[in-house]
Amino acid sequence: MLTYILRRLALALSVILATLVSAFLLFFAGPSDPAQAMCPETRCNATRLAAITKSLGLDKPLTVQFFDYFRGLFVGRDFLYAGDTVHCGAPCLGFSFVTRRSVNDELFTRFPNTVVLALMAAVVFVTVGVTLGIIAAVRRGSAADRGLVGASQVLGSIPYYVLALLVALYPVILWNVLPQYSAISAGVGPYFMGMLAPALILGLVTSASYVRYTRNSMIETLSMDYIRTARSKGINERTVLFKHGFRAAMSPIATILGLDIAALLTGTLITEQIFGVDGIGRRGLAALKSFDLPVIMGTVLIGAVVVVIMNLVVDIAYSFIDPRVRLS
Repeated sequence: MLTYILRRLALALSVILATLVSAFLLFFAGPSDPAQAMCPETRCNATRLAAITKSLGLDKPLTVQFFDYFRGLFVGRDFLYAGDTVHCGAPCLGFSFVTRRSVNDELFTRFPNTVVLALMAAVVFVTVGVTLGIIAAVRRGSAADRGLVGASQVLGSIPYYVLALLVALYPVILWNVLPQYSAISAGVGPYFMGMLAPALILGLVTSASYVRYTRNSMIETLSMDYIRTARSKGINERTVLFKHGFRAAMSPIATILGLDIAALLTGTLITEQIFGVDGIGRRGLAALKSFDLPVIMGTVLIGAVVVVIMNLVVDIAYSFIDPRVRLS
């Protein structure tokens, strides 16, 4: 197991490094001038633009810029702004061209909001989706099965932003059934209550696919020979269903769950934007509008790290979820 984990870690680091190099070349080797974001054309001259370019180190060769950025991830960096030296501690993701703050402050202060939203939504779609999927599989062919599968297909076919807008408009704003988002500074209670509406709609919509995944996986598992053998031995149906069937059926679900949680942790753009949640997804979207390349780059790196970690967790969890899986 230790050898396998070390091997996977080495592969994960290579993926992150490849993402870092690709993103840097994509954003900083392009034809546009990143310094222009700090110096709008309406009130900028060549002298000021050159000074900003030099203070940010954008006048250096591209290879030097990359190694400065790479070194800053481990030891931090110093930036010269308005004649003052601004230190960015490790892991330094850069200095925002628009807000004049370190990307660390821009993203890491917002990341907990995204984590809370993602985990609350995950609790909803795992609980609802897996439970209804098991019910549909056990009652295969019945009216309950057809109703659950049909409802999940209808829910999954409606554009998500339409449902999110309806929830934000009516239950939250007009009817005041669910509270609006408020920062953690307003109190722990109001903070989590404000997360309830976006987490519910995000979790319920995502659960539609989990109903179908769980149903199909359970039906396939319950048709296996060892399940029939267990039933023929007179083992309690509940034990057959949950101890033997459910554990094996969860292997493909674990893969999808890991990827979905990774996707949510990298930023739920539409949900955060509609409900006003101050997460990294919303901040990344604002950075795209203002061409704030360091913030975009930091969002990409955080996303790459989260995806790699979640894939590693899923791979390791496989051997515990399904005893038939053996690490090679």
